[in-house]
This record gives sequence, structure tokens and C-alpha cells, in this order.
Amino acid sequence: MLRYLYSFLLYLAMPFMFLRLLWRSRKVPEYRTRFAERLGFFPETLSKSIWLHAVSVGESLAAIPLIKSLKKTYPDIPIVVTNMTPTGRARIQAALGDSVLQSFVPYDFPDAVSRFLKKTNPIVCIVMETELWPNLFSACKKNKIPMVVTNARLSEKSAKGYQAIAPLTREMLSAVNILASQGIADAERFIALGMKKENVHVTGNLKFDLELPADLAQKSENLKNQLGKNKLIWVAASTHPTEEEIVLAAHRKILKKNPDALLILVPRHPDRFNSVAELIKQQGFSLTRRSDAEFKPAEVYLADTMGELLLMYSVCDVAFVAGSFANIGGHNMLEAAALAKPIIVGPQLFNFAEISEKLFAANAMIKVLNDEELAIAVTKFFNDEHFRKQVGDNALRVVDENRGALKKQMNLISSLIA
Repeated sequence: MLRYLYSFLLYLAMPFMFLRLLWRSRKVPEYRTRFAERLGFFPETLSKSIWLHAVSVGESLAAIPLIKSLKKTYPDIPIVVTNMTPTGRARIQAALGDSVLQSFVPYDFPDAVSRFLKKTNPIVCIVMETELWPNLFSACKKNKIPMVVTNARLSEKSAKGYQAIAPLTREMLSAVNILASQGIADAERFIALGMKKENVHVTGNLKFDLELPADLAQKSENLKNQLGKNKLIWVAASTHPTEEEIVLAAHRKILKKNPDALLILVPRHPDRFNSVAELIKQQGFSLTRRSDAEFKPAEVYLADTMGELLLMYSVCDVAFVAGSFANIGGHNMLEAAALAKPIIVGPQLFNFAEISEKLFAANAMIKVLNDEELAIAVTKFFNDEHFRKQVGDNALRVVDENRGALKKQMNLISSLIA
């Protein structure tokens, strides 16, 4: 009954959902495209497919090794990848090109979901991390489509939210054949919400199995030569509003001790590139942008292109991973760790609690509380090469010691594919 009420309210909200897309398209034009896909109109009719859903950037990056493994194991079955955001879609396109079929995920209207399933005919539905949609899950169960929630994570805060709609949550979880959780705490929270214990498997985190592009070393050398081969560089990655002010305040302090230091600033969302550029200039820093036709030496290098975060990490000496000063819960630290970079974070890490614990335990990451502490930490790394290398090596060791989730999750998924 609760699901029918949810569907009724969702239909009432439909005009506002599309108005929101149009509003967001002012800064990101891709939100104005492919409206039909949001209503389940997939452009092809497939006899069968493997369907994987990754909501946005982080989930898409984690999914790429899994998708490649699925392609290798099942070369004759088309793989359909859905995303909610244009940025997630762009990451899949950049990594996999036309080797997979892409679509925006249909909104959770019963008819839209049904329409999408009839066009794609999935033999399995793989949902990355925690994307629980009542009508989507119900439709898969009704059509006997096996469901896997893989690389699943559930924070304490999210668990409380799902507990507030406990009957609907239990109904959704009853559709899941296999849940592969990142850690024990995630598994326990899902079981407490009603997931059958025998269907829950702790497999580790796919993010540890990330692959570094073969051409990264060459690209890194080229960019490092452009920026300054001997220049000390720190990156502030995936920043959100209010975080840029903290980062720039720290950089001002860093420049007093290291006048030649360079900050690479990477905003999380592309629609903020221009506003962040204006902020940098307002704060009195010299600025050059990655997208500029000609490189000019500056105090701040704005990485205003998509899909180049790994490249920015590869040329830096110190990595600050943002989303951890804002109430976002942090962002993925493992890309920096895989490149043996010493990592600094702010205090808000609830979305990456287990990864953070591993990195802190290995002395691979430092937590700071404000711009003053951030400046001190970066300066310490800059001025002590041995310490910098030691902490970076510790970070790489954490990644290497925790690989293996990909194989485990692939085995679970394969058990459901006839």
C-alpha cells in the first residue's frame, strides 16, 4: 500500500522533476537532453542484456573494472549502463566508449520502468552501492529478473532514513537476490533493515580494484613539465561550495613558506567551474585554467575539464580530498592512494568510514579541521620529502592489501546468470 502512495505522489511531482532538469540545464546543458530516456524509452530493442546502474561519478568509476570484467566474461551479451547524472554518463563514455549501451535511468514511475525492461530484457540487474527504488525493484521481482546490489554501502544516517519507511524498505530488499557489501558494518545495517542474512556477502570495496590508465605516466610527465618539473604541487580534489574558500585561505598561508608552490583546484561539479574561477581571481590569486588555449604560470591551476582527476593526482606532491569540510561525507581517497600520494582530509568522512579507518590505521592519511591546519599539513609534506614518501607508500600499501573485491563480486553475479 505504501508503494502505491509513493507512486501516486511521484506522478504528482512529475512536472516539477522535469522543471528541475531544465533549471539545472542552465549550467549543464546535458540535463536538457534525452528526456525520453527518463521515461523509459530506450532506443533499441534487445533480446537480452546485462543491466548495470551507477547513479553518478563515484559509482561509475567504481563500476568500470566490473563492467570490463562482465564484457570479457560475457562478450555476446549487450551491457546496458544507466546513470542519473550527465557527469556519471560522461565517465562511462570516456572509459568504455561504444562498447556498452548507455541511457539515463528511467524515473521510478511504474510505466517508465516497465517500458525500459521490455526494451532491454535484462537477464540480471546490477545496482551499484545504494540505489533503492521501490517500483524498479518491484518490477524486477515481478518479471523474475535477478537483482544484485553490489559494492553496497549504507551509512548510519542513511540507515535511519530507510528505517523510517521500514515496510517499503523491506519490500524493496525482498527483491534482492544477492547483496555484496563493502564491509561488515554495511552488511549488518542492511540485515537490520530486513535483508535476508543468507543473501548478504561481505566482499570488500570495488574502489580498491581501480585500474590506472596505461597512458597515465606519459600524460603525467607531459603535464608536470608544463607546470614546472621541480615545482611543489598540491591538489584540492572534488571541492564543494565553501570548501574553495578554505582551500584558498590555506594556499595563501602556504605561499608565505613556499612562494613557488602551485595549487591545483578541482571543483566537483562542472557547472561551478566559472564561478570558482571568479572566486580565485577575487581572492587575488593569479589563475590559469586547464581549458585555456595557452598555459601561463600562476599560483592556482583550475582543473576545469572532465575525467582528469587521476592526472591531477599523478602530478601532485600532496592530495587534499574534499567533500570532507562540507557536510558531504567525503569523497574517494583511493585514487590518490593508488598513486602513492600522501592524503589530507577534513573531518566529515561518514561516506568513507571504513576506507578512512584503514588509511588512518596505516598512517597514510592526515585529518585537519580548518585552513590553518590544512596549510600546516601541506607545508610539512612539502618540506620533508622522506615523510611525504613514507605516507604515500603507506597509502599505496593499503590499496594493494585490499584488492580482490572485483573477483568476489563477479563470482556472485555469475551465479545468477544462466
